[in-house]
Amino acid sequence: MSRSTKGRGFTRRQFIQTAAAAGGAVALPSARAVKPADQATPPGHTDADVILQNGKIHTMDAQNRIVSALAIKDGRFLSVGEAHPGPRTKMIDLGGRTVVPGIIDNHNHIVLMGNRPGYHTPLENALSIKDVQDLYKARAAGAPVGAWITTIGGFHTNHIYATPGDPLSGRMPTLAELDAAVPNNPVFMMISFTGPGATNSLGKSILQGQGVTVADNGAISGSASTGCPRALLYLRQALLNPEARRRSTVDAMQYAVSIGVTTHLDQGAFQATNTTADGAAHEDNYTMHIPFLQVYDQGEGLIRTRINFLHMESDQNTPELVQRLKNAFPFIGNDWVKTGGIGEFIAQGTNTSSPFVEAAKKVARAGWRAEVHSLGRRTTGNPTAPADFEFEIMGFEAANLEVPGIVREKRWVVAHVPGIDQVWIDRLQAIGGNLSLTGWQYLAGSFPTTNLNTPYAGPPFRMIVDSSNRPGGIHAGLSSDGMQIAPMNPWLHMYYATTGLNARNVLINPNQQISREEALALYTSKNGWFLREEDDLGSIEEGKLADLVVLNSDYFTVPNEGLKKIRSVMTVVGGKIVHDTKVLNVRG
Repeated sequence: MSRSTKGRGFTRRQFIQTAAAAGGAVALPSARAVKPADQATPPGHTDADVILQNGKIHTMDAQNRIVSALAIKDGRFLSVGEAHPGPRTKMIDLGGRTVVPGIIDNHNHIVLMGNRPGYHTPLENALSIKDVQDLYKARAAGAPVGAWITTIGGFHTNHIYATPGDPLSGRMPTLAELDAAVPNNPVFMMISFTGPGATNSLGKSILQGQGVTVADNGAISGSASTGCPRALLYLRQALLNPEARRRSTVDAMQYAVSIGVTTHLDQGAFQATNTTADGAAHEDNYTMHIPFLQVYDQGEGLIRTRINFLHMESDQNTPELVQRLKNAFPFIGNDWVKTGGIGEFIAQGTNTSSPFVEAAKKVARAGWRAEVHSLGRRTTGNPTAPADFEFEIMGFEAANLEVPGIVREKRWVVAHVPGIDQVWIDRLQAIGGNLSLTGWQYLAGSFPTTNLNTPYAGPPFRMIVDSSNRPGGIHAGLSSDGMQIAPMNPWLHMYYATTGLNARNVLINPNQQISREEALALYTSKNGWFLREEDDLGSIEEGKLADLVVLNSDYFTVPNEGLKKIRSVMTVVGGKIVHDTKVLNVRG
């Protein structure tokens, strides 16, 4: 086992007990109590490895403490509100900056992102054609001449304005604009699962030789036979090898910590066919985790990864799911990487002819956690047919009857839920089910016009948070569903949750806005529970794993548009600095 993963099974309770035994007791500070970090170390107090001081540290604990200093030892928070340096303590002056717990994304696809061909370059934060050019130019500067610069999913033309301030001007860069930014490297970019996309002159010459049709302006259609899927298949076959996958995995991790996402619950992929039927969400479910495991084993892991296993069989007998449940174990691993449950699909389809209900019962009988995916809502065209979330919740109820209490005990989840309403929230709550909320509509969502029961683009954040605040209320957390149809950047999702505005600055989720504090809680303290790791993750508290993010601006006071520009200036995972823009004063 590597240096980054060995011996990390140390729990918060063990940490506190060990520290108490070694030093008499760990003095837990009262709310908002802060002592100067340069006081002499009290007799018997364990010296800190790292101290952060002079900041606005939002702990997101039960008391919502805001403190100015904290101390870290052995990868965990030693004290919060007190900080006592020793002779070898590293001192970090926050300079008044805002600190929050490490962001937990309870539903994304970072493993897919880590297996992208080429030098994958996220464009979710680009707000103009010039931003795209600048990002590509910087990426090419760090890549070999002739290497492919790629962006596969996670962005949309809606936020790439050609004319500053005019969202109606959003479009793909042209071949000439890409040539100007990246003259010596071929480029391939595509939105969503299958495009459309664009390329530059070098890319055009190569892709046309592979049967891809490229317009004079560099545009590539979403056609499976001659468009983006054919280009993507070629790039995967030509560029992906074990070394390239490991490099791309590290790149994905580096991007994640640059935006403050320290823990990821990955939701798998559609099984690759190695044909043009594959899109951005396809990979080999049986090998795609290997580069991640190798990176962790080499001591280069920067984030915490939790792995769900996606099963999307149409066979009523679900033979692959049966074998998974018989021959694998959930929640096995360490603090850095471990397995999870079945999801975000447990079977193909959500109707009476699909194997969904029987698959749910099989998962229940095996004692596993299940997570499922809902993007539907009722429509005027067929008002009596159940939406996907309704059928899924009925399937959960059937599984819960077969194995009483399984949904509550294993924390089963329905994800995304743009169309859910109060009736079904209450039904899911009654059996102990939970909701993962994704603002994926931010990129390309619009106001629904055919919806009978839900006059919002969703998810109904306000309705769900109010439900969670009731005694015994439903558990809810925020997620990104990045990196195909949605961005990974949590600050974009918090922008959408708190404003209801999409990437074109149009209000599409009216009357469902939540506060910034509520949104941040859904991405931190509430999500620790979703991982079954609330004793270790989600808030800055004594004994918990030392994951935190120092922000470039104050999340709580920055104007709404400023939320889109929040980044990390320093990210710490397990007490280790994994991202550092060198703007903080660090001594020792």
